[in-house]
Amino acid sequence: MELKRYSASESETELATLNEGLDKPWSFEDGKLTKTFKFKNFVEAFGFMTSAAMVAEKKNHHPEWFNVYNTVTIQLTTHDVDGLSHKDFDLATRMEALATGQR
Repeated sequence: MELKRYSASESETELATLNEGLDKPWSFEDGKLTKTFKFKNFVEAFGFMTSAAMVAEKKNHHPEWFNVYNTVTIQLTTHDVDGLSHKDFDLATRMEALATGQR
C-alpha cells in the first residue's frame, strides 16, 4: 500500500471510525492523533507502554508519548508524509486494544 497523507475529511472519517464505542475518544491536537490513557498504577501504565512499543517496532511506526505515574499521553503522526496516514489510525487501533487487555 502506498503511503499517503490523509486529507482533513479522510482524517475526520477515520477518527469517527476509531472512536466508535469508546468511552474516551481520540482527538486531534496540533495536527496529531492524540489520546491520554489512565491506568490503575504505574506498573499497568508501563506494561501498556511496553506492549505498545513492541507493536510500534513491528510496524516501524513510533509514537510520541509522555508518561507520569498512571497516565500515558500518546500523539501519532506520520513524519514521512508530514501529517496523518493509515499508519496512525492502525497503530491507534492496536493501542486501544492493548489498553483494554485485548492482545
